[in-house]
Amino acid sequence: MTSIPLVDLAAAHAEVAEEVEAGFKRIIADTAFIGGAEVTAFEQEYAAFSGLPHCVGVANGTDALELALRALGVGPGSEVVLPANTFIATAEAVARAGARVVPVDCDPDTYLIDVDAALAAITPATRAVVPVHLYGQLAPVERLRAGLAGRDVAIVEDAAQCQGATRHGRGAGVDGIAATSFYPGKNLGAYGDAGAVVAADAGLATAVRTLGSHGGLKKYTHDVIGVNSRLDGLQAVVLRAKLARLAGWNALRRTAAARYDALLAGLDVVRPTTLPGNEHVWHIYCVRIPGDGSPSRRDEVLGRLNAAGVGAAVHYPVPVHLTGAFAGLGYGAGAFPVAERIAPELLSLPIYPQITAEQQERVVESLAAALR
Repeated sequence: MTSIPLVDLAAAHAEVAEEVEAGFKRIIADTAFIGGAEVTAFEQEYAAFSGLPHCVGVANGTDALELALRALGVGPGSEVVLPANTFIATAEAVARAGARVVPVDCDPDTYLIDVDAALAAITPATRAVVPVHLYGQLAPVERLRAGLAGRDVAIVEDAAQCQGATRHGRGAGVDGIAATSFYPGKNLGAYGDAGAVVAADAGLATAVRTLGSHGGLKKYTHDVIGVNSRLDGLQAVVLRAKLARLAGWNALRRTAAARYDALLAGLDVVRPTTLPGNEHVWHIYCVRIPGDGSPSRRDEVLGRLNAAGVGAAVHYPVPVHLTGAFAGLGYGAGAFPVAERIAPELLSLPIYPQITAEQQERVVESLAAALR
């Protein structure tokens, strides 16, 4: 019996293989490995896809978030509010910018940032809030914006999982700035690490580009202390080929998610909730396995699924504040009860554009058996 992967990167590659091969030949012939026409073209195309005027390609998604924060002046002495339920890179980017991480709890239904908790965490030192558009849907940024009106606090959207998602018809960062990741498993994935910042303001985009290019836009001109974080030409080739298919691939993900919703009805799992007004792109289809507050039942189910050849997985088993890396923040168990309650119960099922109905039926049959 063949296995069902969590993400089928080989199937995606098969659809773009010829274009990628031709593009790689162009890059090698032109030796345009850093920057060049392919990078410029991708930045323009991804900006248009995102509904923003500016896109800056960088080396990875963590860099994208850090550079966006630094471009806004976030640094030592600053505080940045972010959800406890996220991949650690969100918090790492804040720490690397020199600011203090201020976690808050998540919504019990969508697992996105708890907006009321985020607004309550604002202090005179707060310089930014980072809503994470988790699993493929946008957090309610409009509520954050309304609550922050009149305060000198920026919103920097972590859009690493939501390429193509919208909220009330608007994409991530349309009124400000957003950072995204093109890690291979993302909806828009490179063949290695890559990322980008999209911005509405030309000055912010220039600041990001400057910081990511050793602090200057001209060779041997270094106006500020920057880093080396640029998008490679080879990755731009891959991303351009996949971007042309992304809207269609996202539509297939929505079809697969709807199929899971129907197949899972009646099983002892909590299906994911889509926030009203959102068009979800289903980077992750995450269910909850109700338990006793420990990961034991979820992990048993996961083990049985994997043994049956189903590539289920767990995303973010430990909230940020309980990781060893951020123990120094001083938050102990019980600080963010919703994030702590759901972490031992979350389970991600295989989802990708090429997944078949038969594969999904087998996933659910295996899950039903694992739950018994």
